[in-house]
Amino acid sequence: MIGTVDEVVIDCAEPAVLAAFWARVLGGEPVGRDEAWWSVVPPGWTQLAFQKVPETKTVKNRLHLDVRVDDVEAAAARAEALGARRVGPVHHDRAGSFQVLLDPEGNEWCVVKPA
Repeated sequence: MIGTVDEVVIDCAEPAVLAAFWARVLGGEPVGRDEAWWSVVPPGWTQLAFQKVPETKTVKNRLHLDVRVDDVEAAAARAEALGARRVGPVHHDRAGSFQVLLDPEGNEWCVVKPA
């Protein structure tokens, strides 16, 4: 082993806005180090940080979060009320069900209910 995960960092245009959004999704409080770096520590998980970068998102994420929920439809609707957007329908397969969503800056993530 080389080490342990200290935090997961998301590049973005508005760190304070994304930290507040993800705090409402996962819990925890948004904390700003300065205008270019905000973070949230969701209960039971590692720190999620948001770093201001000058370029905009142009392609699909190579990494995304799957957020475990009890009810995919209800969770997706609540996420939309917080500013998320749905991408396509709910998917069902042997592993369970999931809904792809976009956060306020267009980063993909999913609410999932394992089978």
